[in-house]
Amino acid sequence: MTESARRALTWHISVLIPARDEECLLPRCLKSVLSAVSRLDEFTTAEIIVVADSSTDRTAQLAAGILGKRGNVLLTTAGAAGSVRAVAANYALSRNKHPPGKWWLANTDADCIVPSGWLMEQLRLAREGVEAFAGTVSVDSFEEHGPQVPERFRTSYRIASDGSHPHVHGANLGVRADSYLNAGGWSPLQTGEDRDLWNRLVARGAKLVSTARIEVVTSGRRLGRAPNGFADALAAHNEAAA
Repeated sequence: MTESARRALTWHISVLIPARDEECLLPRCLKSVLSAVSRLDEFTTAEIIVVADSSTDRTAQLAAGILGKRGNVLLTTAGAAGSVRAVAANYALSRNKHPPGKWWLANTDADCIVPSGWLMEQLRLAREGVEAFAGTVSVDSFEEHGPQVPERFRTSYRIASDGSHPHVHGANLGVRADSYLNAGGWSPLQTGEDRDLWNRLVARGAKLVSTARIEVVTSGRRLGRAPNGFADALAAHNEAAA
């Protein structure tokens, strides 16, 4: 392989995970992310950054124990979801020297399980010139909800026949570092920070992909961490079903 070909394949991935009082669900998240990291090729380096925000439980200690030298755990009281995501991204971007055009920021949430090919699929898109992608989510359990909620969620969660969709979840969102910076990064929003960043990428004419091929599993809890976030949207199906 020529040196130019090797340089074309060389990428760095930062996996960014905000967490608040997630000692119960964070271990499964990190184990799934570590599995995804283990499947990356020899040309790709990766790091995992967990930001424990205003946590009162063992979130930070558990993250440090599971990650060891394979990641970093930060403590913050930033509060707003967008601010916490920005802490993770800023930390990653400030401590490494990778070219922003060959650096991918993969975002998920502490209550999620990512598939083993999660990072490989994002890397494939990145190498094809995609600047950001939005994936889909499924729900691990509806046990906190009424019996009609699973079907109402599935029928309302629109996915086109070609796999494209209108959803943007911070739990399953990847963006190239230079595009992230050019768009202005995460805004300090309590909720909707994912859609806000995506809209700014759209406005800049970035090459974007929305695909159901990359899906993560998120918790079906009725009470979430962000106001008017996914948990609230899911819980609203209970009222619709009443």
